[in-house]
Amino acid sequence: MLIKSLFYQLRPAHWIKNAFVLVGLLFGRAIFKPEFVVGAIFAFIAFSLMASFIYVVNDLADIDADRLHPVKRNRPLASGALSPFQAKVLAAFLLAVALPVAWLASPNVFAIVMGYGLMNLAYSFGLKDIVVLDVFIIATGFMMRIFAGTVGIGIDPSKWLIVCGLMVTLFLGFAKRRSELVQATDNKQRKVLEHYSVDLLDKFIGIMASATIITYSLYTVAPETVKQHHTDKLIYTSPLVIYGLFRYLYLMYQLKQGEDPVMDLFHDRQILLTALAWVLVTTVLAL
Repeated sequence: MLIKSLFYQLRPAHWIKNAFVLVGLLFGRAIFKPEFVVGAIFAFIAFSLMASFIYVVNDLADIDADRLHPVKRNRPLASGALSPFQAKVLAAFLLAVALPVAWLASPNVFAIVMGYGLMNLAYSFGLKDIVVLDVFIIATGFMMRIFAGTVGIGIDPSKWLIVCGLMVTLFLGFAKRRSELVQATDNKQRKVLEHYSVDLLDKFIGIMASATIITYSLYTVAPETVKQHHTDKLIYTSPLVIYGLFRYLYLMYQLKQGEDPVMDLFHDRQILLTALAWVLVTTVLAL
């Protein structure tokens, strides 16, 4: 039972977020270069371990609020399946392993993973309560994953891809806040929700969704993209991106989902198939 609780506390399903580390292999045409692949794999593992460390720290800090949440109260710490002492030991172990693995990727990846950990500690103990900044910090975490999988291992990232990554992560962040606000029965579950309104978040979401579509489309036809991938056909992946965004908006507005984007990806067949189709088509066209 303890092993199961420890494993669940790691939230391995959320490690898919660290797939942002692997984006550079695809869009940097480095997927068949062993030195880059090995570096990206180490970076992925390091980010997964560091993310799990942050999850443990967050759950320790939010244990009382999580007990008021209809879903989060089932987490190991909030439910009592895991004691605070056991969680602290787990956190120390994760940190002790994450940093050496990051160093194996490269000194740059080590610095990025360290920065990610420190930023999230600041988020957990204060910055998460600052309206708008809270979502920008979440988005920055995803951007650090992209940088770890590109400049961290020696791949030069596309400027358009960086901007597009920022737009889509801000979109998901504000969508997550809207779903939390709609589903919250008590704003004490997340203090920052007191400063948001559904109307404000709808405006943010609309802006970010539009910006994501525009920046991704511009990336696919940018001269540097065409030159790097020797094709101007990446524009044909845009409908998949647009459909995925619209499907997510449907889940959020009509089905009242969106609080956990990772679970939505796994549980919604259409989003999952769209994501897989995008990866397949992009791989065929970009390589």
